[in-house]
Amino acid sequence: MIDWSTKKVIILDRDGVINHDSDAYIKSADEWVPIAGSLSAIATLNQKFKVAIATNQSGIGRGFYDETVLSNMHHKMAQLLQEQGGHIDHIEFCPHHPDDGCDCRKPKPTMLERIAEIFNATPDQVVFIGDSKSDYDCAQNFGCDFVLVLTGKGLKTLDKLAGKDITIEKSLAKLTEGINHGLL
Repeated sequence: MIDWSTKKVIILDRDGVINHDSDAYIKSADEWVPIAGSLSAIATLNQKFKVAIATNQSGIGRGFYDETVLSNMHHKMAQLLQEQGGHIDHIEFCPHHPDDGCDCRKPKPTMLERIAEIFNATPDQVVFIGDSKSDYDCAQNFGCDFVLVLTGKGLKTLDKLAGKDITIEKSLAKLTEGINHGLL
C-alpha cells in the first residue's frame, strides 16, 4: 500500500496513461488524443504534488516524427490541461531508437533520476504511474513506488507482472478519485 502522504512527485508515462496509445506510434498533434478523465486527473494531482512525465519517444529515433512534432504534441497537451486547471511541471523524454544503447531509455532510471533531482525528491518521495513492464522495471530500478494503470498496454502488462506486489488502478482518473475522497 502506497503512503501518499510521504510523496512529493508523481511521474507519469505519457502514451497509454495520459493519451491513447497506438502500435503505429502517435506521430502528430492531431493523433494525440487524451484518455477520458486523464487531464482532469492531472489537475487533481497538481493540488498535492509536482507532476512530471517520463516517456520513451523512439518514434523520433525511428524517423516517424521529429522533436518539433513532439513539442507540438506537448503544446496541445498543455493547452488542454490548462482548460482543466492543470499543468505538467516537467517533461523528460528519450528520443532514441531502442538499439541505440542510450542511457535514458526506460527501463533505465535516468529520466526518473533527473526529475527527482529537479524537485529535490528521493525515490521514496516519488510514485511512477505507467502501463508497461518497462515502466514497472524503471520504477524498480529507481527504487520508487509504482502504479499500473489498465489503460494503454496495462491489461497486457498485468499478465507480465502476475505475482508482483503492485498497486493497480483502472485508469489515472480512477486513481485520483481517491484524492477527491481524501484517500491519498
